Amino acid sequence: MLQDVTAPLRGWPRGLAPGGLSLAWVAGLRGRLFLFVPVVLACGIGAYFSLPREPTPQEWAALGLAVLALAGAAWRLPENAAPLALGLALLGAGLGVAGLRTHLVAAPVLGWHYYGAIEGRIVVIDRSSGDALRLTLDQVVLERISPGRTPERVRVSLHGQQGFITPEPGMRVILTGHLSPPNAPSEPGGFDFRRHAWFEGLGAVGYTRTPVLALAPAVEGSAGLAVQRLRMRISAAVQAELPGDTGAFAAAILTGDRGAISRERLQDLRDSNLAHLLAISGLHMGLLTGVVFGALRLGLALIPPLALRLPTRKMAALGALGAGAFYLLLSGGNVATERAFVMVAVMLVAVMLDRRAISLRSVAIAATLILCLRPEALLSAGFQMSFAATIALVAVFRALREERDWRARMPRWTMPVVGLVVCSVVAGLATAPVAATHFHRVSEYGLLANLLAVPLMGSLIMPAAVLAAVLAPLGLQWVGLWLMDLGTRWILWVAAWVAGLEGAVMPVPAAPGWVLPVMALGALWVILIPGWVRATGVAACALALLGWGMAPRPGVLISGDAALVGAMTPQGRVLSQPRSSGYAAANWLAGDGDGAAQAEAFARRFTPEDRGAVVLRLGETEFVHLSGRGARAALADACRPGRVVVITVEPEDRPGGCLILAPSDLRDSGALAYALDRNGALRGVSVAERAGVRPWTGRGAGRPARAPLP
Repeated sequence: MLQDVTAPLRGWPRGLAPGGLSLAWVAGLRGRLFLFVPVVLACGIGAYFSLPREPTPQEWAALGLAVLALAGAAWRLPENAAPLALGLALLGAGLGVAGLRTHLVAAPVLGWHYYGAIEGRIVVIDRSSGDALRLTLDQVVLERISPGRTPERVRVSLHGQQGFITPEPGMRVILTGHLSPPNAPSEPGGFDFRRHAWFEGLGAVGYTRTPVLALAPAVEGSAGLAVQRLRMRISAAVQAELPGDTGAFAAAILTGDRGAISRERLQDLRDSNLAHLLAISGLHMGLLTGVVFGALRLGLALIPPLALRLPTRKMAALGALGAGAFYLLLSGGNVATERAFVMVAVMLVAVMLDRRAISLRSVAIAATLILCLRPEALLSAGFQMSFAATIALVAVFRALREERDWRARMPRWTMPVVGLVVCSVVAGLATAPVAATHFHRVSEYGLLANLLAVPLMGSLIMPAAVLAAVLAPLGLQWVGLWLMDLGTRWILWVAAWVAGLEGAVMPVPAAPGWVLPVMALGALWVILIPGWVRATGVAACALALLGWGMAPRPGVLISGDAALVGAMTPQGRVLSQPRSSGYAAANWLAGDGDGAAQAEAFARRFTPEDRGAVVLRLGETEFVHLSGRGARAALADACRPGRVVVITVEPEDRPGGCLILAPSDLRDSGALAYALDRNGALRGVSVAERAGVRPWTGRGAGRPARAPLP
């Protein structure tokens, strides 16, 4: 009976008839179905983070029972139907893994603005985007706040007069500062720092303008921070040997400490698409373990008794795995480095088991492990760019390996050059949509910069780093560091030169949330599915690009603190203030694909009314922004029928006839976005509506505040 149902219908392609598509055709993929495990798991994880609210315990229980039932049924179903049951079980497992991880990392989050004494132990030292020294503290004590409501970790930027202590991991410090809950998105659908902070264990962020003082030396609080202290010592030693930006660059790729790199050099690296060289990820881990593997295998081959009697290839792989593990610890063990280590470890273990080291199956194993351990990594740019590049490279080189004719027609000496160009082009094309989606910019000459800079990472810088580590016990580490200095100087020069070219950076408008998932699934469909059916994946990618280009931006945006209003005009977005709410302004303009600075966008404004009112128009609705000392006095004149008046201070009286939005009105809703529908009517959405009721949004079980309409 089952065979009758799944048999192809007359007139349909074989395997694509109704029933055949879901059963017989899926069975034809046997042998490569494992490659779909991380894809389906990722779909479940993505579905969890897209939910408008957190599931109830009863819903979690029902999901668990459904997953178990589907997994059990797969053993009893016919061979053709089992993969579909397992796929549905994996989809539910992805939801469950993400939910479990969310509740395992749960910790108190500060729910209000705090000013007072802050005491804690330093666990991380880095720098903010504004180049201020920043301390992450654990074992936190806050004045007049019970331990049960105190965040486990807080992060404080240091301003004002400092320098009374030299911060180091393990030191217990005290300071007086401001703390706030992690920031909500600057616009509906924007990056949610609250979710990122939730999984990082950060319950509050803030700053201080008073001196930071030491309560206890680092030795007394160093338990569990030995690796962090070793990182800081190595970073300081490298920078002492190589002062300036070259030493800071070398310290960053060795220990992950990027705090010493100047803002100018960092911006050059970003504009030239070379900033990925600073993040210890797949490139660094692969180069380091590759150098160690090659050196160990060569060294063992030079000893004939060992080379003839021992499996030197497996021994070299084991040594490289140990070097990678140490590099993981030395780098601070962030998510990007963990991901890179898992991928390298899978490949090295494959070598030890006499399996193919680089294949889509090994990439699938690495992705599955990472998604199970850190499902939130799916949403990060690092995870997406790393696997996009890896999958694309493996697929392209597999296709080139099958086509042997082209290799026979090319001179042997050109192969390394061709390999470098192919790697750069393929990786650049694969990661470009991800980078454009997350950072709203594309480096026009990124390929050129990578072709000039990346070869030195593998041929000089990483081998020199290994040499420095080997010679360090003899006090000769300067030899390796000197060689690293030569390579880093070249990379920094290339970054500055490329960043200085006209049109080096092209702004890209924000993409709707569905675009990147559809594009990713379409690309995976092309790579994983054989035959002509893969053409539907190309169509999905084309549809995503079309939707990206046609997506409109909000006509008016209002910041969550009522300090900034921006309206779209033919000349670009007009901002109501030249300096206030700089973070929101930068994100709005970046999302518009607008390369203007905030002051430039402010200069586009319409002629302001008397007493500091700024009037912006969307359709028939006028948005008036009142700020400064005269805001309250101007409210009565500004409030007219059909207007939305945004005021930066709490009004004493609220005249009728207009919609008034003060900071208290936006406390629950967050930032607002307004646009016109097809009929020209005003519609709005709030950050609270778009984010939903989740553990990291901090709104309990209440309904999200909607965007008010005049």
